Amino acid sequence: MAWWKNPDTKHYDAIICDGAVRSGKTTALAIGFFFWACSCFHQQSFALCGKTRSALRRNLLLPVMPHLKALGFRINDKPSCGYADVTFSGHTNRFYCFGGKDEASASLIQGITLAGVLLDEVALMPRSFVDQALARCSVPGSKIWFSCNPDKPSHWFYREWILRRREKHALYLHFTMDDNRSLTPTIRKRYERFYQGAFYQRYIKGEWVSAQGLVYPMFDAGVHIAEIPAPAERYVISCDYGTVNPASFGLWGLCRGVWYRIRESYYDSRKTGLTRTDEEHYAALEQLAGDRDIAQVIVDPSAASFIACIRRHGRFPVVPAKNDVLTGIRRTADALRNGELRFSSTCRDALREFSLYVWDEHAAKDAPVKESDHAMDDIRYFVATVLDTPPEDAFFAVSLRRGDSLNRR
Repeated sequence: MAWWKNPDTKHYDAIICDGAVRSGKTTALAIGFFFWACSCFHQQSFALCGKTRSALRRNLLLPVMPHLKALGFRINDKPSCGYADVTFSGHTNRFYCFGGKDEASASLIQGITLAGVLLDEVALMPRSFVDQALARCSVPGSKIWFSCNPDKPSHWFYREWILRRREKHALYLHFTMDDNRSLTPTIRKRYERFYQGAFYQRYIKGEWVSAQGLVYPMFDAGVHIAEIPAPAERYVISCDYGTVNPASFGLWGLCRGVWYRIRESYYDSRKTGLTRTDEEHYAALEQLAGDRDIAQVIVDPSAASFIACIRRHGRFPVVPAKNDVLTGIRRTADALRNGELRFSSTCRDALREFSLYVWDEHAAKDAPVKESDHAMDDIRYFVATVLDTPPEDAFFAVSLRRGDSLNRR
């Protein structure tokens, strides 16, 4: 927090904090940033940057405000205007909030003059936005503050800033979970159970490593292949739609807290030489469902014509799938590890793809190889959309006496 006034480190132009999740780096960096800004400057402008403005406020600004107020800071927060005026020790400065989610975001920060910038989760931002933010820091004495979780070692920030930190005149601090004294041993062990492979090395050990090998190394045929032991309490179908590429549909049944992939329909037009129309895909969907009461059909959100076809027939409720690939993969890995999923031995294409679904080591960002991934995609759609959504018949009841309110404790 005080590197900027330490005789051994105050000459640096920037600070880079990377490492494990929940290691305290964001809180430490943010408090240090406000102390530095309001100790060294008055009536200057600063930038707080995150992936989006809402994420920045949720993950950095709102959590750090109580700490700053307890330390004597006065904060006039104006979220609708996109800035906060902060006063400390007789100095008042303005802190603007920016989101750097894509290449177009660089224009948002263009033109402003800054005395400093804090870039939280900088590895999630495009280089054009970061470069533009750095170019704004032209006030004498300005400094750059970075925080991030590790990514691939080919990531531009790792290559340009961490490996070249001496050339960039940047102080580099690596955080681990041991640096966050508020985490109990039980909580640390729980986080360690959440991740495997490259994500364990990144999020728990804080290393910049490539995702490689099988996407789901935790899949175990001896554990995960099983037939549903009793009639299902609820049925869902997940669909990865394809015309030239294979189409994969999976029928899922919930039994005693576990979802079983009971049957599947997998059609590869490259093998048959015949592409299917939406109506032919719908006929396969009906055949897979049989006479079961299907709670919902989850479909690849890009398959607009097939979604319209299902709605036109009026039998099945259809829901566009959640399609954040990495989030879906991590959630599916959790479901496999936690015993939430089982697969019938008849689901041969899904079982085949588990042994072939691998990370693309040559991709610029983490991504699986786009081969043997159609059943994997429909499984991911199912997990992300159904397992993370409460059942339709779930409800929340509250009893209030006259004069009570939900805000009372």
